[in-house]
Amino acid sequence: MNFKEELKEYKFLETASELAEEVGVEVYVVGGFIRDLILKKEVEDIDFLIVGDVMKYAQAFATSLGINDIVVFKTFGTAHFNHQGLNFEFVAARKESYKKSSRKPLVSEGTFYDDISRRDFTINTIAVSILKENFGDVIDHFNGIDDIEKKLIRTPLDPKVTFDDDPLRILRAFRFASQLNFKVDESILKAAEELRDRLEIVSQERKTDEFLKILKSPKPSVGFKLLQHTHVMQVIFPEIYQMVGVEQREEYHHKDVFYHTLEVVDNISKKTNDVWLRFAALVHDIAKPKTKKFIEGTGWTFHGHEEFGARMMKSIFRRMKLPMHKLDYIEKLIRLHLRPIALVSEDVTDSAIRRMVVSADEDLEDLITLCRADITSKNPDKVERYLQNYEIVMKKVWEVKEKDKLRAFQSPVSGEVIMQVCNLSPSKKVGEIKTAIEEAILDGIIGNNYQEAYEYLLKIKDDFLNDKI
Repeated sequence: MNFKEELKEYKFLETASELAEEVGVEVYVVGGFIRDLILKKEVEDIDFLIVGDVMKYAQAFATSLGINDIVVFKTFGTAHFNHQGLNFEFVAARKESYKKSSRKPLVSEGTFYDDISRRDFTINTIAVSILKENFGDVIDHFNGIDDIEKKLIRTPLDPKVTFDDDPLRILRAFRFASQLNFKVDESILKAAEELRDRLEIVSQERKTDEFLKILKSPKPSVGFKLLQHTHVMQVIFPEIYQMVGVEQREEYHHKDVFYHTLEVVDNISKKTNDVWLRFAALVHDIAKPKTKKFIEGTGWTFHGHEEFGARMMKSIFRRMKLPMHKLDYIEKLIRLHLRPIALVSEDVTDSAIRRMVVSADEDLEDLITLCRADITSKNPDKVERYLQNYEIVMKKVWEVKEKDKLRAFQSPVSGEVIMQVCNLSPSKKVGEIKTAIEEAILDGIIGNNYQEAYEYLLKIKDDFLNDKI
């Protein structure tokens, strides 16, 4: 097989071929670049395998392209630079060995075969020569092309060896399966389950990065089911692992909370690429195992799971080293995810709508997107009915927002005015009065304007000053 035609699009490879002859090295394009060419996916990285002096070759190549900014790691025999929107990576053919306590390899010089066989999966072992005499020829020692055609994730060596050396590859296997919608070889599943505790030597940042890449994939449930099936989820995200087998009422949810959650995540992934909105979908019912209670005549209930789940987030964010600036957003969506459907009733007050609008603030659209994704009934009539209910809620929301202009809601009467009228210094009392005015607006007692708010201040101030409220 020859890839000469496919490589013609990348003009810089002609330069790469000429330089290989000048510098006196063998050069191959390997790994993900070739895999993505075969899959007809957009490529972002291009890896060059060099048999010979990798630093001399990488520097010569960078110079020929007019690039001065080249990053070199002599210890690992690698170099890196960016060109035409691609990440160029150069690595010397090498052998690797590992200590039990670390996934950082001990590197030594190796042959082309040594280097190819050390790679994670067969789909990433395919190499193409860019030497002049056989430009475009494919070297596929481990039948990676066949595995791409079969849509199969498989390791070039025994997966127990592959995962024991670098346990992060367990997560990478499931991430590739989720990104590409591939199956995973049975031997990988067995090795992943057996060696899952080896993930302890991997930094939390790397584990979380792979987990989020699964969440970003077109159908995240593919990867999450593999994590659950092999019990790797218990190591990576135990709170999600505990959802399996937790039953709930089957009115419009899946019976099992874990599989219902995966449906919600897949549903929302069809609507958004925002990984944090997807994360909210993943954890919206995270407290159901802890709040589960059986009530005769009703079945299993999970009262307060939205509040309990929101409170669980801080420790989870810290443990998984998630960005803390996203914590408030996730907590908010968990707390509010039951609120919209409770506002369907015809006689629901404007006040209730106002409270939800103010609580959700700029995340209202995300909240409704999450609520819609949360409908996982197999009955299309029920799904349609619930979706219509959310449309009713949103119609009411827009009516109230238009009426009250609550998008930037705050008390029309400032703290400074309250202090002046009540002869107060900055204090808790000022905040209490300001909150009372805002509550009156939310309850529809007064309008959202300065005149009515000021008059209301004059009406209630003595009660607060005399501590009657």
